[in-house]
Amino acid sequence: MKLTGRRTSGNVDDRRGKGGKIASVGIVGVLITVAITWLMGGNPLEALMGQMTNMSQQNTETYTPSAEEESMATFASQILAGTEDVWTKEFEKSGRQYVPPKMVLFSSTTSSGCGSASSQTGPFYCPTDQTVYIDLSFFNQMKDQLGAGGDFAYAYVIAHEVGHHVQNLLGTLDKVHKMQSRMNEKESNQLNVRVELQADFYAGIWAYHDNKMYNSLEAGDIDEGLNAANAIGDDRLQMEAQGYTVPDAFNHGTSAQRIRWLKKGATTGQISAGDTFSPDYSSL
Repeated sequence: MKLTGRRTSGNVDDRRGKGGKIASVGIVGVLITVAITWLMGGNPLEALMGQMTNMSQQNTETYTPSAEEESMATFASQILAGTEDVWTKEFEKSGRQYVPPKMVLFSSTTSSGCGSASSQTGPFYCPTDQTVYIDLSFFNQMKDQLGAGGDFAYAYVIAHEVGHHVQNLLGTLDKVHKMQSRMNEKESNQLNVRVELQADFYAGIWAYHDNKMYNSLEAGDIDEGLNAANAIGDDRLQMEAQGYTVPDAFNHGTSAQRIRWLKKGATTGQISAGDTFSPDYSSL
């Protein structure tokens, strides 16, 4: 992608180095350590003082991101800014006002309006605080573990989460959650697939209009995104994890579905073409 000279977003909360492993251990971990020391015949007071000293030292350590991390943080902020520009104009077309989401960059763990977040959860959008949460190390996982690297692949992930914010502003998420409360697990999963595929479509919408505004796409960019969509399909992830698939447990969509809806958004640029709720489930 061509991003030279592009602005960064003012809606980024950089929490890298402000939580980490200490947050995941916390006071519970300290008490467990003290209890084990007591059971082993040691002095629990000494163990407690040692743990508290260790926590204090680690909390005061200076976090120094690598040049690669800083570059990726700037990239994420530029992509968020691009989504702000695109969705502001798209909302204006229908007489609406776009209120952009916040983005939290964190390392290891942090807190969100939807509960605690960790590197293991992957990027997500929390409608409660209207914020996208990303541990930038996820992009290394995409490249190294899924074979889905590339700047547009990473941008697709961010734009997908912002797509959930768009759904939240339009009232889609609220309607879906109310419907899911009356459904069985299979029906709820299928409805969630529709939500996720629409977010993929919205990511494509962003790519289409961002390119129109800034001529940002380069040869191979869309292919990077489609490759990423293929890599994170439910069927592929289940097959790699357990050697078989359970379609009733899909909640994000198959690789083919995710590719189809991302590509549809990126080629049409028309929001009206993104109805993933009306078609028969088998035709998604």
